Amino acid sequence: MQLKNLNGRKARMLLVYPDYTDRDSTNRTSGGNYSEGLASISAVLKEGGHSVSLLHLLNLHTEEMFKKRLREAGEFDIIGFSVRTTAFPDSQMYIKWTKEVYPDVFIICGSYHVTLVPDEVLAVDGVDCVCIGDGEYAELELCDKMSAGEDYTNIESLYFKMPDGSFKKNPVRPLFADLDRIPIPDFDLFDFDNLESSKVGTAIVVVSRGCFYNCTYCGNGNFRKVYPNKKIYARFRSPENAILYLKTLLAKHPYIKFINFRDAIFNMFPDWFDRFIEMYKNEIGLPCTGNIRFDILTEETVKKMKECGFYTIDMGLESGDQEMRFKYLRRYQTDDMIIRCSNWFHKYGISQLTYNIIGLPFEDIHRALKTIKLNARIKSDRVIPNIFYPYEGTPLYDISKEAGFIPEGDFTTRRVPLVQPQFPEEQVLFIEAYFMHFVRRYKWAFAMPRWLGKPYEKFLDARVTGRFVPYKLLVKLHDGFAFVRNKLKDFLVNHLPKLYVKLRVLKHRKKAKDTE
Repeated sequence: MQLKNLNGRKARMLLVYPDYTDRDSTNRTSGGNYSEGLASISAVLKEGGHSVSLLHLLNLHTEEMFKKRLREAGEFDIIGFSVRTTAFPDSQMYIKWTKEVYPDVFIICGSYHVTLVPDEVLAVDGVDCVCIGDGEYAELELCDKMSAGEDYTNIESLYFKMPDGSFKKNPVRPLFADLDRIPIPDFDLFDFDNLESSKVGTAIVVVSRGCFYNCTYCGNGNFRKVYPNKKIYARFRSPENAILYLKTLLAKHPYIKFINFRDAIFNMFPDWFDRFIEMYKNEIGLPCTGNIRFDILTEETVKKMKECGFYTIDMGLESGDQEMRFKYLRRYQTDDMIIRCSNWFHKYGISQLTYNIIGLPFEDIHRALKTIKLNARIKSDRVIPNIFYPYEGTPLYDISKEAGFIPEGDFTTRRVPLVQPQFPEEQVLFIEAYFMHFVRRYKWAFAMPRWLGKPYEKFLDARVTGRFVPYKLLVKLHDGFAFVRNKLKDFLVNHLPKLYVKLRVLKHRKKAKDTE
């Protein structure tokens, strides 16, 4: 790496965002997702006088396609790659092609995967630097020093690959407690009106950083460890600044009718949350949703949420097996606690979406069935069953590795990353595919009189865990159905968004009416 000197000129930066999870989505040409991190970096760099552009990759690119788009984007001094764990193999490919087009460009990588395994990313051919943790002010300092022709290899939070191939690892800069010092994100970095959420009148919003919980499957515990002042890792913008954020966004895009708060846990600080939702009710008032945690919730807060505009809430149920939650996930929430909180949402007419994890280490189909049943008991309106992915550096990765469940070689393209004899791949895929199907039917079973419900429950149990269930065939059938369903949804979102929104509104109005 040779130091780049811009001789007083402001830096030109391109951010590359691989924004897809399905590597076969080559026909996807519109939509995409908003990234708060990239918009925040852009806002800080532009405030410093530098220019920032975005190369938004909505699908897996061929070499010819990527190089063509890269040349069309223009020339840049720095190209930054946002590296997600599951997209890391693709990012390595894009970095190689970038260096072939622009051999002298400075390449920096950041985001979650980099923070977890910085040495692995810095070792990639073509990568000059990686950013650990929050990147705004480290990258601003990099641009400023490069512009001034100064040595930038001592910048905190950045690791550099030196000319002799060695790594220079600088300390990580302390966190700042006050998120209000960060400018409002640069929404204009994106083709905002054509984002997938925007097409259905929804804005993705993040007004916090971090999480102080230690769930073993999540990288937040390890992200927190990299900072010297880790105690303030979880932070929110002030309620007043969060409202300013929303007003700025709505002024730019007045067609927005729904707000989707994507903070890790929106009610992490109950006092902040109560203050914010009161202000939100009075100054914004749009229907909204957010991710809520059960064990820090009161019925009074749920009532206030309904009054301020919450039409649905997301919550991490993860596993219906209490032992799995306590022993392997470090989520100390009892079944009774989860059921009690869910009853509050039903009482006030707020729909529930639950996140669930399938294929956890030491899980089997009987434990997974408990997750289906708990969703039925709390009468979940929507469920998202995610197959467990062992993120390197997390406690559950180490547990999986030590148990021998992680196969050798590249497991990132496997539909079920863990190989477990007691929970074979076809069973994991079956549970994921038919999760909501069985949640609905167990709801019926639990609503019936006991003399009828119990036999029906046993019948359903046999359909899930029975010895002769044709798991592989049923998975293939569902894959075909899911393909058609997803194509229909994409068609509605991209070509009939008003109809899609109308259907969504009608569904939630019915939910609210049913609870009156």
